[in-house]
Amino acid sequence: MSLAKTAAAQTVRQFVVGRDDHDVRLDRWFKRHLPDVGFATVSRWARTGQIRVDGKRADVDTRLAAGQTVRVPPGGSLPPGPAGARVRVPLTDEQITQAEAMVLTKDRAAIVLNKPPGLATQGGSGTHVHVDGLLDAYAGDKDPRPRLVHRLDKDTSGVLLIARSAGSAAWFSRHFASRSARKIYWALVVGVPTIHDGLIELPLSKQPGTGGEKMMVDESGQGQTARTRYRVIDRAGNSAAWVELQPLTGRTHQLRVHMMAIGHPIVGDGKYGGQGAFLTGTISRKLHLHARRLIMPHPEGDMIDVTAPLPDHFAMGLAQLGFTEAEGDLPLDAAPAKDPRTAEKRAALAHARDLRRDRKGERRKRGDEPARARPARKPVDKPAGKAVGRPTGKSAGKPAAKSPRRPAGPPARPPKAKR
Repeated sequence: MSLAKTAAAQTVRQFVVGRDDHDVRLDRWFKRHLPDVGFATVSRWARTGQIRVDGKRADVDTRLAAGQTVRVPPGGSLPPGPAGARVRVPLTDEQITQAEAMVLTKDRAAIVLNKPPGLATQGGSGTHVHVDGLLDAYAGDKDPRPRLVHRLDKDTSGVLLIARSAGSAAWFSRHFASRSARKIYWALVVGVPTIHDGLIELPLSKQPGTGGEKMMVDESGQGQTARTRYRVIDRAGNSAAWVELQPLTGRTHQLRVHMMAIGHPIVGDGKYGGQGAFLTGTISRKLHLHARRLIMPHPEGDMIDVTAPLPDHFAMGLAQLGFTEAEGDLPLDAAPAKDPRTAEKRAALAHARDLRRDRKGERRKRGDEPARARPARKPVDKPAGKAVGRPTGKSAGKPAAKSPRRPAGPPARPPKAKR
C-alpha cells in the first residue's frame, strides 16, 4: 500500500456535499465517492456513530443536502481530498487514451461510448480494469464524476451510455427502467430460426450451484419475466444466421439464454452453448453479440440515437459468411405496446415514493420533542348493575349466561295456597 493510501486509512476526512449529491442517500454517496469502502463497513460506521453529518449521527438511509459536511472515519484506501472536492483516482496516459478512443458522442448530459469486447463495465472479484475505473478521464477537476446507468457484459461490445451528472443519471435510469429506451443488438447465431420474426417469452432465474453469474429458463413460477424480440437479417445456408435482437426486459444474460433456449446459441457463447456455439473454419471464437443502436429521450427534449461500429472480429465474421454490413440496419417498427397495468403500477409506486420523500423532513425520531400531555378522558357513566370493560380471570372468554326465555302466551298465574 502506498504512503498516500496508508495516510488515508489513518486520517479522519471531511467532505462537503455538492449540489449533484443533494437528496442522495448516505450509502449511495459512499458508493459514488469512496467506492473502496464496502457497504458493510459503512453500516458498521453508521451503527457505531463514527459517521457524522453536520456533527450529528447518521444512518445509511439518511438523505444528504447540498452544503452539509460528512465526517468519514479512518479507513478505506482512497486519499483524502480538499473540503468540497470529490475523490479522484489518477489515471495513466494509456488509460486516458483508452477512454477517449471509446467516445462516440458527448454533450452536457451524456457520454456515449463504444465499449470494446473484453472490457468489463464494472469491477468485481479479480476484475481491476473496467469502464467505471476510467470515468474520471471524462471530467475536469471541478466537474462531477460521470456515472454508469446501465451495463453490458464483459464480452459484449457496443453502445454504452454514461451520465455526466446526478440529475441526468436519474433521468436516464428512469427511462431505462420504464423501457422507453430502445436497445438494438446484432448477433450471429448457429443455425437458422424457423420463424424469422418472433418473440421469445421465457422467464429467467439464476442457475443454482454456479459460482459465477449464470442464468437459466425457469418456468416454475419463480422466474423473472423476460421478453426478447428477434428478426433474421440474413442467413448463410443452414449453418448460421445474422439476427437483430431487441430486449423488451432487462434480465442478466437475457439475449444469450433466450437464443440458446430456442436452439440457436450466439456464436462464441461457450458459457451457454458449449461446443455447439462455435463455427468451424476461420470464424473467431469470441462472442458475436454487439449493442448496435440506442434510442431514448434526452433530458433537454431531443432524442439520443447512436449507432456503434462493429468490432473487428464481428465485422470479419460477417464478411466470411457472405453478409453485407450495410444491409443490417432494418427499418424500425413501432415500439411494443406497454401493458397499461404495469404502467399504472409504476406510476403509483413513483407517486408513493415522492410522497415519502416530501414527508421525510416532517418526521421526527422518538425523543426529539417533549411528550405531549394526553387530554383527560371524560368519565363514563356506568349503567347500574352492569360491568364495563374486558372480562378477566376465569371468566375471560366465556359467554355470559343467558336467562331462560318465557314461552309466549298469557302471564302465568300465581300458585294457589294449600288449605
